[in-house]
Amino acid sequence: MIPPYPTEIISHAVWLYFRFSLSFRDVEELLAQRGIIVTYETVCQWCLKFGQTYANELRHRRLRCGDKWYMDEVFLTIRGQRHYLWRAVDQEGNVLDILVQSRRNKKAAKRFFRKLLKGLQYVPRVIITDKLKSYAAAKREILPGVQHRQHKGLNNRAENSHQPTRLREKKMRRFKSAKQVQRFLSAFGLISGHFQPRRHRLRAQEYRATLQDRFQTWNEVTRVKLVA
Repeated sequence: MIPPYPTEIISHAVWLYFRFSLSFRDVEELLAQRGIIVTYETVCQWCLKFGQTYANELRHRRLRCGDKWYMDEVFLTIRGQRHYLWRAVDQEGNVLDILVQSRRNKKAAKRFFRKLLKGLQYVPRVIITDKLKSYAAAKREILPGVQHRQHKGLNNRAENSHQPTRLREKKMRRFKSAKQVQRFLSAFGLISGHFQPRRHRLRAQEYRATLQDRFQTWNEVTRVKLVA
């Protein structure tokens, strides 16, 4: 059973874990430095219980994402077996969705497309992928009227979005199961991305104001979900 702690402490612990490349023990130590004594097991329970709930609420509150979708897949080695992490981002770098699968064939691509469309509930203007043939085959059936560009150089935005995942994979000493990866990254992408506006496009004053707005949204999200 998770002991009763104030909302502010729980939300702060969850924010630390998903926003920065920290372990549960790192979060435990950071809280201890501020006089808050919790075990890393408790931090783990908080992240498992509230992380996805917070992420889902952030997803509901964010504005509609862009109409240009960049898609890419990267391999993950889990217990000696190869899996593939499918990811889609828009032209602003917002993570649209992720899906961990054991294949990267046409069936896997179709499943990813369906998951994207179900979650976003709108059709893109154009999708950009690498030259994997599975994308084209799935696109012809699922998104027949959407423009499709296949070029290695055009897909850098999606490829670069995998970098934070690689950092967390290293910090966590590899992922333990496909279910763990799916659960963690589904929350991580939304929470981490929420606090990372495209700073290079903003003046310092605009960036600070944007970040304050996002912290305010986070406070609203965490307070509502925990009180209920």
